[in-house]
Formats: sequence, structure tokens, C-alpha cells
Amino acid sequence: MNYAETVDYLFTKLPMYSRIGAAAYRHDLDNTWRLSEFAGNPERRFKSVHIAGTNGKGSTSHMLAAIFQQAGYKTGLYTSPHLKDFRERIRVNGEFITEAAIVDFVERTKPLSEALDPSFFELTVVMAFDYFARQKVDIAVIEVGLGGRLDSTNIVTPELSVITNISYDHMNLLGDTLAKIAFEKAGIIKPGVPVVIGETHPETEPIFIQRAHEEEAPIRFADKQHFISDWKYQRHQLIAEVATSPVAADKQYYTLDLSGIYQTRNLLTVIEAIHTLRNKGWILEQQHVLQALKQVKKLTGLHGRWEIIHEHPDIVLDVAHNEDGVRQLLQQIELTDHEELHIVLGLVKDKDISGVLSLLPAQARYYFTRAQIPRALSENELAVQATAAGLKGLSYPTVAEALAAARSHARPKDLVVICGSVFVVAEV
Repeated sequence: MNYAETVDYLFTKLPMYSRIGAAAYRHDLDNTWRLSEFAGNPERRFKSVHIAGTNGKGSTSHMLAAIFQQAGYKTGLYTSPHLKDFRERIRVNGEFITEAAIVDFVERTKPLSEALDPSFFELTVVMAFDYFARQKVDIAVIEVGLGGRLDSTNIVTPELSVITNISYDHMNLLGDTLAKIAFEKAGIIKPGVPVVIGETHPETEPIFIQRAHEEEAPIRFADKQHFISDWKYQRHQLIAEVATSPVAADKQYYTLDLSGIYQTRNLLTVIEAIHTLRNKGWILEQQHVLQALKQVKKLTGLHGRWEIIHEHPDIVLDVAHNEDGVRQLLQQIELTDHEELHIVLGLVKDKDISGVLSLLPAQARYYFTRAQIPRALSENELAVQATAAGLKGLSYPTVAEALAAARSHARPKDLVVICGSVFVVAEV
């Protein structure tokens, strides 16, 4: 197969969560282990940082990868889902995996994958690990796909485990309480491997402490070690002032090219992760950290986090798609100077739709739509549920039509936000 045929094979032959939802989710790691053994256990041939969490794990992964790159380490980065190009998922020093490497891996593993019928995610995780091993990376930053305990990425034994936060998402698979969700995320905590928890919460803190104790894993909560003492939003930048306590005189200023105010949470997680990695012997100077955070998007190719793609009017992409993410997005919207607010919104069927809709502002003008995937909630059904929640707008069968309508109605000082689903942002 050539590259186009290979990618088509991956997307159509293998069960894919982003396309069909829970039916693609595997409740064990058997296929992943068998594929990895077939490929020569590549996960044992490079060092890694493993990152889970409900929100922020993508941004945190990209920040850490940028810092390792800036410090001169050959850095792998595995994230999901992709926005535009499948190769976004697997990068080395910000560069996509080559088309040839994808074709080669699929051909090499085809005899086994035809017998196993692995999911899209199972195969692509092992593909990433195989690529990182062959590229001889110094370190790979690995983002969990869903949950943690049963996620295919969980075959790594990393230098550091990171769990950014816990909130409600994927409850049909991970559980309907924060404690149950935390239990699944805590599954990435490994024997003797330090773990950084981004945010302390009374329901989840005991779960993490218990699991870390069982695994004899040193544990630190980032928001107990550092504090955001002040911050300033400047459209394409965020400047954050970080202190070691709420009353500390010593402060450090960080400038981020990820300008969403919610990145202050992720910044604290990154700072504590870097502290732990330094203690393990990684040479990550403060100058590397400061320089990398100014150019995360340039170094790693991150998109869709409060990303301003057009001005007059401002058009912003944000992948917020669950209650906690939407709350953070609304805080950001409140910081912006705009007249009328336009929201292009699409959701997938297996989210807490009523919870998200209940948070959205009634005074905005809505353009209900759907991404072109089977999991997407139809634009008409979304409009019905949104109307019941007090939101006003019209429905559009494609994201392109919804965006065109928003642009035609928006005046130069208005704000257009596209959100609700990674797949809606991907289409834009």
C-alpha cells in the first residue's frame, strides 16, 4: 500500500474511538502488549514522561516537549486526537512522523493486526513507540488517550507520571463520580516512579495518595508547591507571576504563547514536573523553560487552545468540550473586549450535553452544527436541546456553513468562538 492507502486502512479497517465511540474502547491491554512484543517491545528502548488528566493534558504535554527540545534533547511527542493530519499524533522535535515510517510499520505488523483486529488507537500507540525507539529519542512525552489504567499508552514505565486534573468526562467508560474517574487515571502510577498531580481536590486526593503509597511512588501536588500570584492576558500571550507561597516575596515571571488563562493551571503542573525531572538528573535549566514556553506552538505545532485565527472580528478556536473546559473557556471570554458574542457549537453524542449547555451564556448568538463523524450529535437535535436550555440560534449541517453564517453576522468588534468538540475545531 502507498501512504494514502495505508492511512485509509487505519481509518476505515480499524475500530476508531473518534469515529464510533465506546465500541472502539478495549477493556484490557492484551492487544497492545502483543503488538508491542511483535515489534520488539519498543517502549523499553526510550525514556518517557506519561501524562493523564481530564483537561490540560495536551497543553501540558506540548509544554514539556517544548522544554526538552529547547534543552537540546531529542524529544518524541505522542498526542491524540489529531486536528488535520494523522501524523500530528507522532512527532520528533516537532516534526511529523514520515509517511514512509507509517507505511513500513503497518506492513510489518499487518499479519498480526489482521489476526488480532486491534483498535486504531492500539495500533497507532505501538506505531509511535516503534518510531521513537528507531529514532533513538532521548525522551518521549506520552499523552494518555482516555482514562489511564486501561489506556494503550500505559505499557510504558516512565521517568515521571503526571495527572493534570480530574473532572467529569467519558463517564460512560470511566465512571460517574470523580473518585471513580480518579481511580482510572491513577492507573498510570507505577512502582517507584514519581507522580505529579496538577490540582488538589478533596474527592480525588485520597485516591492518588493511596495508589502512590501502594506503588511506593513519591507524590507531589503542584498547586501545593507553587501559586499564581498575578497574571496578565495580552491576546497572543499570557504573562504569569509564580510564587512558592501566597505571601512569598520571590517571584518568577513566565511568558506563554498559549494565551488562555486556563494555562496558568497547566503552568504550575509543568513547573513541578520540571522540578521532579531535574532531581532525576535531567538538565533543564530555567532559561530553557522560559524560552520554550514563549514558543510552544512553534516548537511543537500545538493548535486549538484559545487560538485567534482571524481579527476584525476576532475568530477563536478552542477545543473545550466538557463542563470544566467550558467553564475555563467562559472565564477567558469574559476577559476579552468584544461587543456581540457568536458561538459556533458542535458536540458529540456521548458527552454530558445538558451539563455543557447549562453553562453557556444565553446572551450569545449560536450556530449549531456537527462534525462529519458518526459520533456527532445532529445539529437539529443539538438545537432542540439548546433551545430547551435557553440558548438561541440556528442549525447548520456543516461546520463550514455555520462558520460562514457567523462571519456574515459578526461585526468587526464582535467575537466568534468555535468550540464544543475537537472535531469541529479540526474541520475549521
